[in-house]
Amino acid sequence: MHFTNELLEDIKDKGVKTAYLTLHVGLGTFRPVSVENVEEHVMHTEHYEVSQEAADIINETRKSGGRIIAVGTTSVRTLETVAEDNGTMKAEIGDTSIFIYPGYKFKVTDSIITNFHLPQSTLLMLVSALSTREIMLSTYAEAVREHYRFFSFGDAMFITDLNK
Repeated sequence: MHFTNELLEDIKDKGVKTAYLTLHVGLGTFRPVSVENVEEHVMHTEHYEVSQEAADIINETRKSGGRIIAVGTTSVRTLETVAEDNGTMKAEIGDTSIFIYPGYKFKVTDSIITNFHLPQSTLLMLVSALSTREIMLSTYAEAVREHYRFFSFGDAMFITDLNK
């Protein structure tokens, strides 16, 4: 959703490596958090597949000092589920119910390109874990002021892990 084929080719021409994974996104991704204590929220489960080729590309990139930039919060959930504590990726097929919210220490994800997300959503909590809640709320206020088109092609933002 964030890249046209032409943009992907331009990115590759600049030497950026791309790796693909599969995640079967469910409706639970968009379910708001309805409990007062975030730790009591039961996260939905989604099926994923990370190929050996994708794991190798990510591991080689990390080894050479490159950054891992995930595209989409659901990709982050998969990467963080599969990554070892030291950030090493492995090929794996499975299910994830990981819930990432502020305080989470990212193992492999350095940055993310993602849409704007609804308040009280697990997705907003995930991007707040990568940045901060205050920065994300400020970013959203700016987007509303400037009439950004939420939930449409072109509403993406780039967020870098401020904790690294």
